[in-house]
Amino acid sequence: MLNFGYHLARAEGTVSRFIYGAALPAITRRSVTANASPPFDVFSYSGEQNLPEQVASIRSFLRYVGRPKRFTIVSDGTLSDRSIRLLKRLDPIISISGPADWVPKDLPARIYPYLTSHPTGKQLALIMSLPVEGPTLYLDSDVLFFPGANELMGLAKSRETPAYYMADCRLSADERLFRGEAERNRPVNTGVLFLFQKLDWALAIRRFIELEGVPEFFTNQTMTHLTMHANGAMPFNDKKYVLQLDDQFVYPDRYMNCDLVLRHYVNPVRHKFWTTLARRGFL
Repeated sequence: MLNFGYHLARAEGTVSRFIYGAALPAITRRSVTANASPPFDVFSYSGEQNLPEQVASIRSFLRYVGRPKRFTIVSDGTLSDRSIRLLKRLDPIISISGPADWVPKDLPARIYPYLTSHPTGKQLALIMSLPVEGPTLYLDSDVLFFPGANELMGLAKSRETPAYYMADCRLSADERLFRGEAERNRPVNTGVLFLFQKLDWALAIRRFIELEGVPEFFTNQTMTHLTMHANGAMPFNDKKYVLQLDDQFVYPDRYMNCDLVLRHYVNPVRHKFWTTLARRGFL
């Protein structure tokens, strides 16, 4: 039987994204009232393909969290001049940086082709370089914020852990990097990370050097997973910081509520990013 709810949601998401993308020049001229000044930096890794999501994500952050000390978008190398202008127009705190500015130094030579040329390797290079000056929130471009996001203000003062990570709803990993079943537990997703100090990446780097074959899409996420657990990082509350796929085939977004801090709308539920955003008046 045809799942009408799922297909309707997919169609609505496609139409909503098209409308939003077409309206970006007007949307980026509309200011967002930011009522707080979060005491942390924000970094996001983005590209031309995800420009509409990145604009919507930033606007939701400004509205529900506030105006941070700085919001840096690190391009994967594909952002056009037009897209850079649109992003900078969102707010004076927005700056655009290239991936070459975020390659860590003094690592084994074998890892540099991955960190400088592979799309997810360049993302990993950025994450490895954070934080720069104090607490830093790292975000993928497909993250929306909600009214509960003012919780991040208090979390920024946390000294209980060197980092918080987004708990994944299932393990998505480069299995070649694991040494035993226990290392697979408590899967980490790189979509949202809150970093308070430089982490020790030695274990992940060593596993990469031992790797046979070329890196895969999830090699970066697996290296981050190993590093988070090796450094004693803690997961966000997965009831408020949501990454879920169990509502993929139903019409509504099951997790949108007044207590929600954010949701990471990964590819299988990306259409819900846009149906949810449309119901919030496109911010």
